[in-house]
Amino acid sequence: MRNKLKLAFVASDSQRKITYNKRKKSLTKKIDELTTLCGVDACVIIFSNFHLDPEIWPSQSSEVQRILTKFKSYSEFEQGKKKLNHETYLMKRITKSREQLAKLEKNNGELQKSLILYQCLANEIPVDTLNLDVLNDVDCEINRKLAEIASKENEVDPNATS
Repeated sequence: MRNKLKLAFVASDSQRKITYNKRKKSLTKKIDELTTLCGVDACVIIFSNFHLDPEIWPSQSSEVQRILTKFKSYSEFEQGKKKLNHETYLMKRITKSREQLAKLEKNNGELQKSLILYQCLANEIPVDTLNLDVLNDVDCEINRKLAEIASKENEVDPNATS
C-alpha cells in the first residue's frame, strides 16, 4: 500500500520536474481512458515553466481546436452551469450528508420501535412498564406491520379480504 502523499510545493527544481512529468503522463493517460471508455470529447492544455509553449493533448491541434470551438459555442451560462467553487461543493456535500443522516435516523427509529415490539412479544419487557409515548410508537409499529402483512397477503391472493 502506498503512503498518502502530502500535497505541497516541491522545492527542488529537479524533483519538481520529475513529479511534473509523471503527473502529466498520468493525467493524459486518464483523459485518454475517459475519452475511449465513455466516448466523450476532452482535451488538456498545460502551461508550465518547463516549456515555452503550452502542451496539449490530444497532440493533433485540429482536434483540440474542434473541442474548444464546440465549448465556446455554448452560451456563457451553459459553459459555467456545472462549475463549482469550493464553497458550493462543500455546501452540496453537507446537504447530501444531512439527508443521509435524516434517512439513517428515521431507519434507526423504526428499528428501535420494532425491537421494543419484539421484546414485548417475547416478554422481555413488561408492557405496563412502558410510557405513553413508547406505547404509541409500538401501536404505530403494530399497525405498520399489519398493513405490511395485508399488502403481502394481497400480492399472494388478490381476492383475499383484510
